[in-house]
Amino acid sequence: MPFVRLFLLILIFSRTLFSQQIKIEGNFYNRSNGQRLAFANLRAEGTSRGTSSDIHGRYQINLPQGRYTLIASSIGFKSDTLIIDLIEDKKNIDFFLNPVSIHLPEVTILPGKNPAIEIMEKAIKRKAEREKLIDSYEYDAYTKGVIRSNTEMGAESNQNSLSVAVKAAKDSLGLRINAIVENQSKGFYRKPGDYKELIVARKQTSNIPSSLNAVTGGRLIQNFYSDDLKFFNRPMAGPLSDNALKYYYFRIEDTSAIDSRKVFKIYFEPDNSTDPGFQGYVYITDSSFDMIRIDADLNRAANTGGIFDRVNIFQQFLPYANQIYMPIDYRLYIRANILGLAKVGFELNSVLYNYRINEPLGDSLFSKSILTVLPDADKKGPSYWKSIQTIPNSLEEIKAYKQIDSIQAQPRSIWSRVKEEALGRHMSISENVSTSGLLGLFHFNRVEGWALDFDLAAENLFDRRLFSDGKISYGFADKKAKQFFSASYYLGKYRTYSLSVNFFNRINSLFASSDAYNEFTSTILALLAKYDFRDYYYSNGFNFQMEGEVLPILKLNAGFTDRTDNSAFKHSDYSFFAKSRHYRDNPPIYETKINEINFGFNLDFRNFIEDGYFRRRVSEGKAYILLGGGVNISSKKAIGSLLDYVMYNADIQGTLGTFRAASLNYRLHSVYSDGPVPFQMQYALAGNISATGKNYTFRTVGISEVFADKVIAINIEHNFRDELFRLSRIPILKDMELQLNTFFDAAWTNMSAKSKEIIPIRYITMNKPLLEAGFNIGHVLFPFSLELAWRLTHRENNAFVIGINTFIL
Repeated sequence: MPFVRLFLLILIFSRTLFSQQIKIEGNFYNRSNGQRLAFANLRAEGTSRGTSSDIHGRYQINLPQGRYTLIASSIGFKSDTLIIDLIEDKKNIDFFLNPVSIHLPEVTILPGKNPAIEIMEKAIKRKAEREKLIDSYEYDAYTKGVIRSNTEMGAESNQNSLSVAVKAAKDSLGLRINAIVENQSKGFYRKPGDYKELIVARKQTSNIPSSLNAVTGGRLIQNFYSDDLKFFNRPMAGPLSDNALKYYYFRIEDTSAIDSRKVFKIYFEPDNSTDPGFQGYVYITDSSFDMIRIDADLNRAANTGGIFDRVNIFQQFLPYANQIYMPIDYRLYIRANILGLAKVGFELNSVLYNYRINEPLGDSLFSKSILTVLPDADKKGPSYWKSIQTIPNSLEEIKAYKQIDSIQAQPRSIWSRVKEEALGRHMSISENVSTSGLLGLFHFNRVEGWALDFDLAAENLFDRRLFSDGKISYGFADKKAKQFFSASYYLGKYRTYSLSVNFFNRINSLFASSDAYNEFTSTILALLAKYDFRDYYYSNGFNFQMEGEVLPILKLNAGFTDRTDNSAFKHSDYSFFAKSRHYRDNPPIYETKINEINFGFNLDFRNFIEDGYFRRRVSEGKAYILLGGGVNISSKKAIGSLLDYVMYNADIQGTLGTFRAASLNYRLHSVYSDGPVPFQMQYALAGNISATGKNYTFRTVGISEVFADKVIAINIEHNFRDELFRLSRIPILKDMELQLNTFFDAAWTNMSAKSKEIIPIRYITMNKPLLEAGFNIGHVLFPFSLELAWRLTHRENNAFVIGINTFIL
């Protein structure tokens, strides 16, 4: 159990260390004018401890008892030192720094020469030398995130809520604090690419689920010495990237100094304005050519859709062992104006300290979990938070904490929830219980006619282990009541094992697993256009399922199903319009009783986050592949079924980065059956309704049009985003942010002889593979795109289709 022992050692060490900490706090000032200095640096000489001031010039540092020499520094100022004996907490330890400046002498720039290029060439070379010096490192980090808006939203407290009304003071842009998260973490890195983060402690305003606090630790911190920069899922070149000299324009803006050491302030921006990147300033030391600060914004090309008013990144670096410069902070400021309706802001401030470079890190530390929230992270009290390194809370933040928590503590009446949520499909009636909203109280189809629905769901019960859902429905045309109940209980530290049971007496959509459209869409189309694209049948019985993650990459499942299926028939011709037309008849199914056992597996090689309750897989913007498979067995002798068959299935899906932000995504699904399989249990190609399309479906195939018990289906999509248009450099087109997606789909289907004998309707087989290809084009701000598709084979029907691709329907 080396991993468990390591955790225990970390916890024991941290508690021992924190119990001896002395807090020092104060401010940084510019001595010449008395103004506070934002982002000034403070280090304890001879240690790896340090911090930096916030935007208001305030700082806080925690050190063990003893005598220290504190060194205060900032670009453009002479460093100051203070020798201090620490026995108890100290406040108002202020530093006044004297300005110092070294102005760049007049430079004669020869044709084709740019003095900033020579500096950046040496800085990039220095970055490579730095990389060779680092084999591993670990650090401590404190992170604070603040969410702001100009709206006063109603209080809400559930696992997915972020909203609350706070009448606190506004910032300079008129934004109030709506939420705050804080966490303390330890980060570990080892070449070539091992990374691990432990969240030791976390707290947040009570309107934030603690699970969301797991994503504001080191995972959001970018290191500008790295080539692996990414913003909004787009790879970005930094000023020290290997291709930076070809990607960016550089010029010397000014020179300054830290003490007597010259520092170049260099402006940079992408050579081509249509290329996504940064624009701002990078600070490079003379002689050693180390990067010690970056202060830059995302340019308009990286600001997808222009939804952000500003995205600013600020980061500083200080030397540690062997003059290796490491990040000591990370500041991210985001402001957005959402369609002119709401202004929002997000501030992320991280302080990184206590580096230990090139000390051995054991193999047991690194695993598929790249971030783990320690078990007692949510239980740390005020004394703990007082003992650690933090960014001091402002008066506004202290007031916001009190107001938000006070509002969240007030019980909400059911009536207040009804007013806020009644128009949705679901409405919460308490923190863990929800019921049907207005749009969830009814549906319509040609079998049931108008149907009333009532749903009652409970989630996150018993320490987020029990989830249940019950639904009753009554169709006024078929005069049948339907019931459904499901419950799942999760076991294990991170709920990686589960037991689930379902009892049902309901109406099912035929081939529901291949139907990507929602129930509201089918209801609206039936009532307004007299178009019911689904077929239906009745099913009653129960299902029991067990699932568990037996290895970090392997999940196994097994289950048993007892079901009886019966045909459903058209009972209604109602619609608001087209009253003279008639719905098509609902097709019969093969009526039978099936007892079936199933076994399956899933292989997922992605890393995951352990958020304190669950494991969540993350792709990290990297290529990945998922593998799955299973077998369903129905037997007359063994389990009392009315049919003997074995049905195998296999799935492969994944994504692969191709160039810049473009990616290739693929899915393969295959089915092979031995024995007579009722056609309602076969696999249908994922099709579409008229004039619409969805990703990873066959655009020229209708819903339930092609089904079989032997299938191979392939969907390949290449999402170019707007990269091709940017590369084209065509005026206007290159800046329009049009999103291009191309696709190719192929399918082979066949029906076994035994299954043919029990099929009550006509069917289509694709012994010659069905091939189709096409593309869709839209804008990043709109949830739909224009789509065109062509059949390459079987062109006798739907040879060309044009429609709208959208996830809304």
